[in-house]
Amino acid sequence: MRLGAVTGVLIAGLGVLGAGRTGPLRGFLPAEARREAEFEAQFRRLPTPDRAGEDLRVLTQEPHVAGTPGDYRTAQFVLNQFRASGLDAEIVDYRVLLAYPRRVKVDLVEPIRRRGPTPENSTRRRGGKGFDGLLPYNAYSPSGDVSAEVVYANYGMPQDYDRLKSAGIDVAGKIVLVRYGRCFRGVKARVAEDRGAAGLLIYSDPADDGYRFGEVFPRGPWRPPTAVERGSILSLSDYSGDPVTPGAVATKRARRLPMGKARLPRVPTAPLSYGDAEPILEHLEGPAAPPDWQGALPLNYRFGPGPSKVHLKLSMDFRVRPIWDVEARIPGAEHPEEWVVVGNHRDAWGYGAADPASGTAPLLAVARGFGQLLQQGWRPKRTIILASWDAEEFGLIGSTEWAEEHAAQLAQHGVAYVNVDIGVCGPHFNAAAVPSLSRLLREVAAEVTDPNSGRPLVAVWAEETGAPKKVTVAGADASPRASVSQRFEPPDASVRELGSGSDYTPFLEHLGVASANFGFEGPYGVYHSEFDNFDWMANFGDPAFRYSAVAAQILGTLTMRLADADLLPLDYEEYGKAIQGYLGELQAVLRKLHAEDKLPTEDALRAAALFTETAARVNRAVERGEERGGDWRDKQRLNLALIQLERDFLAPNGLPGRSWFRHVFYAPGVYTGYAAVLVPGVREALERGDWPLAGRQLDEVVRAIHRASDDLRRGLEESEGATSVR
Repeated sequence: MRLGAVTGVLIAGLGVLGAGRTGPLRGFLPAEARREAEFEAQFRRLPTPDRAGEDLRVLTQEPHVAGTPGDYRTAQFVLNQFRASGLDAEIVDYRVLLAYPRRVKVDLVEPIRRRGPTPENSTRRRGGKGFDGLLPYNAYSPSGDVSAEVVYANYGMPQDYDRLKSAGIDVAGKIVLVRYGRCFRGVKARVAEDRGAAGLLIYSDPADDGYRFGEVFPRGPWRPPTAVERGSILSLSDYSGDPVTPGAVATKRARRLPMGKARLPRVPTAPLSYGDAEPILEHLEGPAAPPDWQGALPLNYRFGPGPSKVHLKLSMDFRVRPIWDVEARIPGAEHPEEWVVVGNHRDAWGYGAADPASGTAPLLAVARGFGQLLQQGWRPKRTIILASWDAEEFGLIGSTEWAEEHAAQLAQHGVAYVNVDIGVCGPHFNAAAVPSLSRLLREVAAEVTDPNSGRPLVAVWAEETGAPKKVTVAGADASPRASVSQRFEPPDASVRELGSGSDYTPFLEHLGVASANFGFEGPYGVYHSEFDNFDWMANFGDPAFRYSAVAAQILGTLTMRLADADLLPLDYEEYGKAIQGYLGELQAVLRKLHAEDKLPTEDALRAAALFTETAARVNRAVERGEERGGDWRDKQRLNLALIQLERDFLAPNGLPGRSWFRHVFYAPGVYTGYAAVLVPGVREALERGDWPLAGRQLDEVVRAIHRASDDLRRGLEESEGATSVR
């Protein structure tokens, strides 16, 4: 099929109504659909690349680590922009435990002497301030003074330490050197602690984001030799938020855990550039590391231990400090109690051009666009909250404290949370969401244009991320005995599952609010370093800032659809099919273990099939209402059921061993931190070989699916009972 035909099928199949189009707009009755489409089209004309570039320039003038004066100045800037747009806005402060470095010393003392770490020394930006931020460090590392031989442990995951052990190498009492990648850095710290390491060094290997891929900054987008990835080493696998007020709001008078009882790292940990890691690796002896442990530095990577010996000395300043969320509200005209929350974090480890200012600029564009629409008579049916979170980099703190403060309201009436973190660091669109929002993401992506190709973004997205769908079709007479053939349809754009690592975590996995996260990706080698600055963004991340404007178009359109729809555009039929897929994957694991009899999945599969069938009935009823203009006099009953469904997937007692995470289908992996573990309660019990626990967790999943089916069926029946649509 030709490319143009592919695009046409994709757009036609979505059945959306954009500017100048005719056809149903999902979730809107005909009387409202045209008005909505006109307001959306008007909004999408408002974000401009020039304004996005100006916002980026202001936001990246100075470092703004959470809790610092620079951070407060960015909060004031966002507040002023919200208010200048005509929105009611305020700063909300919390008092949380933050750790800053007083001293970071990483000296190679044997077999040669070399002082470290080396300063980053990035090129100063014309008209900008010099780098006066904090030393490169790992937040929440304890202070320490350790001298020990070094052992190289690849990515620092449990299997890496097992491999060392099989080679007869014990890391107890040693300083372990690992590279960034494959898992969250907090996992690396936790595993090093479990294995008895005396210290941990984490470096960025050029095989992962450096010169192996091309030119390094300032000639290219990849990591230069002195760039250091800062970052928190809190364990996001336990809970997010302020580490000394777990599950409670971190106000001035909050009761706080003593630091000795908080879940804080115990092993002194520091980040390194690959320029500083190279001499340490170069002087390691012992067995040669296997091929999959070899990085891109010009040396033979060896396990050690020694003779490289490092003196690691860290002095950290732990204090309860203020942070500043910025919040703007647009009250809903019909259902002000229902909230659509849109967020991006504002704090950065340095200048933060990509992470996070490339997401803050679209948030500001949405605020300005909504302010102009309000002047033109637009009023959202539901309340919209625009949030600029603080201290995300330390452990999703600002968003978690806010979510915990508003937990009761969100549990009752939270419609959805839409997150943008790194909004743009390249041209490739990617999204992750609960399956109920996947269709909406594709529909909105059909409304915007990819700047590079000039084609609908959904078509480019599908080509880059989707897989062709193999469809079995009957012969010409379509009779049961007709011969069958196979053909390939255009791919669907792929929407990934949510794990953790950004501010959707407390909304989805703790409170059960349907969530989505999106951004444009690309070659991004300056993550969490001083080099993530305006020059990098203007030259490599988003030249001309065109993708920033598109990110704003997507963010605003998603928000308007959720806030304005007569019937919420949440597709639980797609969710049901996803659940069936998760259970099918679980069955495959059991077959591989020859253990289907130990953990029967038939009840779960039947429950998932029933849920999918019920959700399909809802979709058909909604489509009839859209086509016929039915009088959904009690459509709110169905909306309330749709809102409730994500909460139905929460386990009352949470996951075993980490009760803060409550979602039965999604949680970050204990040993990944970022990536999602699907059906986590069951999967983690299987990993431990605890079959009784796995059975109880699968029962919890079945109960959750039945709760959702019952609520969806009741919502549909009550709504249809009050309408002429049949």
